[in-house]
Amino acid sequence: MERMSFFMTLVVVGILFLSCNIQAREPEPCILSQDHYGELLDCSNDQAALWWASSGWKVSRDRGLPVEKGTHISVSLAGNEWEAVQLVIRPNTSLQGLQARVSDLKQDSGALLSREYLELLRVDYVAIERPSDGFGCEGLWPDPLPPFDKALDLEEGINQPIWIRAHAPADATPGLYRGHIALECDSFSTRVPIQIRIYAFTLPDRMTCTTAFGFYDSLVYQYHGLEKEEDKRLVLDQYWQSFSNHRISPYNPAPGFSPSVNWVKRDGDSCSGFTEEEAQLLQEHALTPVFDWTAWDSEMERVFTRFHFNSFRFNIPGVLAEQYQGFPKGSTEYRLAFRNWGQAAQEHLREKGWLDDAYIYWVDEPTEEEYPRVMEGFAQMKDAVPGIRRMLTEQVEEELFGGPDIWCPLLSFYKHDHAEARRAEGEQFWWYICTGPKQPFLGLFTDHPGTDLRVWLWLTWKYDIDGILIWQSNYWSSSTAYPDHLQNPYEDPMSWLTGYGSKVGDKKAWGNGDGRFLYPPEAAADARPEEPVLAGPVDSIRWEMLRDGIEDYECFVILKRLLEEQARTLSDKELRLYRRLLSVPERIAASPKEYTKDPAPLERQRHRIAEVIEKLWVD
Repeated sequence: MERMSFFMTLVVVGILFLSCNIQAREPEPCILSQDHYGELLDCSNDQAALWWASSGWKVSRDRGLPVEKGTHISVSLAGNEWEAVQLVIRPNTSLQGLQARVSDLKQDSGALLSREYLELLRVDYVAIERPSDGFGCEGLWPDPLPPFDKALDLEEGINQPIWIRAHAPADATPGLYRGHIALECDSFSTRVPIQIRIYAFTLPDRMTCTTAFGFYDSLVYQYHGLEKEEDKRLVLDQYWQSFSNHRISPYNPAPGFSPSVNWVKRDGDSCSGFTEEEAQLLQEHALTPVFDWTAWDSEMERVFTRFHFNSFRFNIPGVLAEQYQGFPKGSTEYRLAFRNWGQAAQEHLREKGWLDDAYIYWVDEPTEEEYPRVMEGFAQMKDAVPGIRRMLTEQVEEELFGGPDIWCPLLSFYKHDHAEARRAEGEQFWWYICTGPKQPFLGLFTDHPGTDLRVWLWLTWKYDIDGILIWQSNYWSSSTAYPDHLQNPYEDPMSWLTGYGSKVGDKKAWGNGDGRFLYPPEAAADARPEEPVLAGPVDSIRWEMLRDGIEDYECFVILKRLLEEQARTLSDKELRLYRRLLSVPERIAASPKEYTKDPAPLERQRHRIAEVIEKLWVD
């Protein structure tokens, strides 16, 4: 979703939000105040209480200790999967200079999981002063996950979670691994036991669910203070690595690279397939493009091989332009030039094996009055590039039939019966979320339940949707709200409106964290570094939840494939039982408005799925 045409959707979503809340009911308590989860660890001592919780909970600074007790932290994941949990330290007295170290983990058999596959991050908090909607509340909300690369000073009675992110290598030996996390400072020392179970199956490098996320590379260069091209490439690759580790593809994986083109006349020997009039025009005018794809191809091959992206936005210049190559719209020369450019580009993508990954996203959220123009543009593209998918951020409307072959409605505008009818015509569906919808719908906001974005992918599977889209991933500043300097996203978590006729200096809220899943490094937070900051991004809890959901979706894909392949070898009872796991239980997600805010049922169901995959898996 691009912001330039979002105003009308914003108005409609606002009306829907108000109408959903006219019938007042007892408001749900803010998710930040929940305190029924977690386990108090028996390695706690007089200096500090230690407890752990699922990564799907947003732990407040001041919540009390859990009632349930445990002996160790537990993590379960497949080969080539990431998973995280939270270790929470609540000092009984202030602790100065706390450090943490992870041990290697071992199986009883001697198999080793090196400490390099466990990463410790510091859960940081942002001050929410203006809740995004009724799910939110004022207060400190956890979201940024900066590296735990320096000693911490902890206050008495204040929770400090440590994000423990585990990654199982693809060739890891399945089974149960045991190790510990050592916590120590001058007045405090303990070891926290951790157990990691690696299932006997492996996720692929490339995910099935298509992802399409916006990304401002220029904003990264501004915040980081980068001018040299080699510094830009170094830092950009660190952002791409975060995208890759979270199974997400950017709109444009090769910023700064594009094919060059020269226009030439075509000789008579290469005019077969054209009418006599067209052949004459091709010989008289420079209507044939000759591309140089070298630099673009090289970068695309590099990033797709290294980062395993599964989509990219392909730009078709000149759609509905009044002139093309100097010829007026409607002329034969215009049509020939546009079609020749498109066909040459399409065939190149086909030759490179990228055609199925490309999509055209040329117009965003059109109004009903714009539908005729949109259909005219689609007709022009269907003539020139019939093999490249055409995506439209709009719900199903009869006036648009025959235009897009990928529909991408706002979450709240998706209608499953309408979608099924279009799927019968061979069309696909993605969907998106942004500043809307708001409560009671799940969303992308910092001040929403931690389960929202993971559940979104379970709903994506439930409704047979092929992809997800989000307009931006590093929207750190608004030029309208901050005209004189760039916003510090750690100090101001709100995503402010840009444009739409707003006056310079106006601050109109889109929502906390809208379009912001990554943070700049802390050294670049105010965009005024004294020297170039060459570190990578700071991930967020919401970014982690998206990854978990995408990996869950992949487990559904794997289970479905295994059941299809092994149906004849399974008993009727086994087949019925296992096929039930392909359906999303209503207790997890009945709809985008009715879903679990507690990660436990989701995680239990994911474990059931993983155990069946493990049983059916054949290397």
